[in-house]
Amino acid sequence: MLDINLIRENPKLVKESQKKRGLDVKEIDLLLDLDKKWRKLKLETDNLRSERNKISKKINELKKAGEKADKEIKKAKEIPKKLQEKEKQLQETGEKRNTILKEIPNIIDKSVPKGDESKNKTLKTYGKKKKLDKGHTEIMQELDLIDTEKAAEVTGSRFYYLKNELVKLNHALIDFALDYLGGKGFTFMQPPYMLKRKILDTALTIDAFEDSIYKIEGEDLYLIGTAEHALNAYHHNETLNLESPKRYAGISPCFRKEAGSHGKDTKGIFRVHQFEKIEQFVFCKPEQSWKEFDLILNNSIEIFKKLEIPFRTVVLATGDTGRVPTKTIDLEGWFPSQNTYRELGSCSNCLDYQARRGNIKFQDKGELKLCHTLNNTAIATERMLCCLVENHLTKQGTIKIPKCLQKYTGFKEIKPKNKK
Repeated sequence: MLDINLIRENPKLVKESQKKRGLDVKEIDLLLDLDKKWRKLKLETDNLRSERNKISKKINELKKAGEKADKEIKKAKEIPKKLQEKEKQLQETGEKRNTILKEIPNIIDKSVPKGDESKNKTLKTYGKKKKLDKGHTEIMQELDLIDTEKAAEVTGSRFYYLKNELVKLNHALIDFALDYLGGKGFTFMQPPYMLKRKILDTALTIDAFEDSIYKIEGEDLYLIGTAEHALNAYHHNETLNLESPKRYAGISPCFRKEAGSHGKDTKGIFRVHQFEKIEQFVFCKPEQSWKEFDLILNNSIEIFKKLEIPFRTVVLATGDTGRVPTKTIDLEGWFPSQNTYRELGSCSNCLDYQARRGNIKFQDKGELKLCHTLNNTAIATERMLCCLVENHLTKQGTIKIPKCLQKYTGFKEIKPKNKK
């Protein structure tokens, strides 16, 4: 959430950010009108309270002096009704203002290219691309590594059974990523897989994501779409000691409806309703956040390099950036069967946007300030499995296991079952 004082003092900056995102600026004008009304009502309410206190004091003074206070008593009886009405208007106006305030996206960073998805800018490419006639779904089915038909029968579309060596490979990815981040000093976290609405709302603009996340029927609980949201909640309403940044490596399943993706990646395990992910999450001081951004981005780059896949880093344009981050860089893996790059993870700096919503602060020379928060996907395993299978398929029809994973899998390749 943005600082209301920033919008009051620099509405031009906020409106310019809205325009860059392709959003209407009328919301800002409506917010400012409501804020102006709220401040007027606040002043009137405070004045009535002050008047009530002054009259009560005068009545007591008159009574002590043995003088009549009829006029003052009559006036004192009129104030509570006026005050009650003003307080009601103040609350209603404040709620309307705050509802709009919570939905206004973060200020977009100056370095972000303006435009829609077509304006996303490639920063750097890594590895050597190859071509392939066969996609990951077909490869996995031929090697008896997945069963999506049975999963669809017992659960529904976009679910799956992982089988045989792919189960080991999936856990190898998780163990490898955790060991890598542990070596960098990150604290391991396995968070709750459900959050209350008010807590989830501190990490994202929940109304904008209502169609993408699962709600538990009859409960005030939502299944998490990423460990980011639960890690952000870990320090909800806290004042942190930030002598050094707090860096977490969160492991969790992720649950997503994938609403709006009908017809896209319906086969296989690239776009599914549940998957595992290792998430980097950082709480730090404002002056540290861009250094931390580079750090967690470089962690992901190094992990991808060790997995021996071709990939690229891409800064998202203003129209493709989420509402919470000020800037996002995607890591996209090469899929030779599709002759294109596909998103495997994202790195985002959210500045103090989430911390303001979650009331997460730190002490700085006796002054309380808001933290900055950052998040980055180290590995989303199911998507990475798809990318690994395509890029490490050999001419013999086997899947070569990257060297960094072999000590976790216990095997160097996945062979067709009839060749074992």
